[in-house]
Amino acid sequence: MKRRAVCGLSALCAALALAAPAAGDLQIGVVDDQAKGAAPERFFGQMSDVGLSEVRVTILWDPAEPLTIRDQPEIERLLPFAQARGIKVLFVLDLANPRAVGNSTAAAGSFAAFAAHVGRTFPSVRDIIVGNEPNQTRFWQPQYNANGSPAACVAYERLLAASYDALKQVDRGVNVIGVGLSPRGNDSPKAGTNVSRSPIRCLRDIGAAYRGSARRLPIMDELSFHPYPRSDRDPLLKGYQWPNAGVPNLDRIKQAVWDAFDGTRQPTFAERGRAGGLRFRLDEVGWQVRIVASAAHAYEGVENVPTTEEASQAQIYGGLIRYLACDPSVRSLLFFGLIDEPSLDRWQAALVRADGTRRPAYGAVKSTFAETGGRCVGRTRPWRHSTTVAGARALFPRGNVVPANRRSWVFRVRADESARFRAGIFRVTGPSKVDRKGIARYLARSGGVLRATGAAKAHWTPQVKFRSRKLAPGWYVYGVRLAAETNAKRASTFVSKPFRIKR
Repeated sequence: MKRRAVCGLSALCAALALAAPAAGDLQIGVVDDQAKGAAPERFFGQMSDVGLSEVRVTILWDPAEPLTIRDQPEIERLLPFAQARGIKVLFVLDLANPRAVGNSTAAAGSFAAFAAHVGRTFPSVRDIIVGNEPNQTRFWQPQYNANGSPAACVAYERLLAASYDALKQVDRGVNVIGVGLSPRGNDSPKAGTNVSRSPIRCLRDIGAAYRGSARRLPIMDELSFHPYPRSDRDPLLKGYQWPNAGVPNLDRIKQAVWDAFDGTRQPTFAERGRAGGLRFRLDEVGWQVRIVASAAHAYEGVENVPTTEEASQAQIYGGLIRYLACDPSVRSLLFFGLIDEPSLDRWQAALVRADGTRRPAYGAVKSTFAETGGRCVGRTRPWRHSTTVAGARALFPRGNVVPANRRSWVFRVRADESARFRAGIFRVTGPSKVDRKGIARYLARSGGVLRATGAAKAHWTPQVKFRSRKLAPGWYVYGVRLAAETNAKRASTFVSKPFRIKR
């Protein structure tokens, strides 16, 4: 969303290093470039007090200075303090200019060389996120080609693949993380503002580019996703409608990854009863809050979004840790900000106000993590991929007797994701002799006596309308097959009850 060495203190490292968490436990941390500031000891001391074990910092790439690591001295200074506290540092390698790569293969290669340079310069940092929100105009341009076809996520696949190879050549143990997905996008190349790509369709674009490249290696070890709420006043589990996704819609992202990469060398998310697979790094999340009067002097400007109250934020943050700890696919959760940015047109969702005082969320996160240790308290939520269309259903006409002069044939379909449909009217020998499996096979290839095709947008109920024509007397059924927009092999088929046309 918004931007933001080896330990030389061996005695301090030994004294202060935290116990290593269990592999399956949720890790919590922050994304905050203030870690590069003048007081890293205080910054990491506060992190340790809360129980935070990861911090993400940004390194910007400028093609005009392709091997320059911005803030290199500041990063070198913070690393020993982080290591002394047992805090893992993650890098996100972002573009200084959203047009820095575009559709250029050469620029993607130059970025990959920079990624390798960062890996060699900071060998102790083993987690590197490649890029940031390529599905948003703010971070990647152009989003679409001149003809309206998707551009950004297709081009990003080349960048990620090149960076994966470059980083693995430096050290096979580097954890290459893509994609830094934004939770929302309008999928409209002609939008007046915020031209963007939804996360589900961005993943489809990346998968299509990957398959088209005939690549025989993965492109990422983990997936970065930023499940911000649609509104900062939303409760924790409100989420989004398809094709966008938030905290309660992680299974939607997992399915999109499966649709994009199943059967390739790129691992997908582990399913129920299976080990390994892709995991999430939810490395940006936050609910912005109203500034309390006692801290107003530390801020400037005017707030640009509706905000929630501090008590609500605290309750959400505690609930977020408990909720995500029960999803075995989530490795870590990073709140956007340990300390607020003072400019109100930026980001105020942190645990500490800009004046240094602690929000209720500070205590909520600290107490929740102290109580749970990042472990699931309750039932885990395993996932299994779907082979059908989400929420698909057919609304057939009622009644089993139709007048002989009927010429209009219509019914409706609906789904919770966008799909294509193929429908037909099929003649059957009688009310109890309907070969539903045969009709389903036929719909996969063609129609029936009458045929219709079309699109069903998510959460919309379109008419399936056949051409006007009388049908001969006898028994018939309606049939329809819906195939998911993001994976035509994932389909749902429906056959109506028989109806009779009278003589």
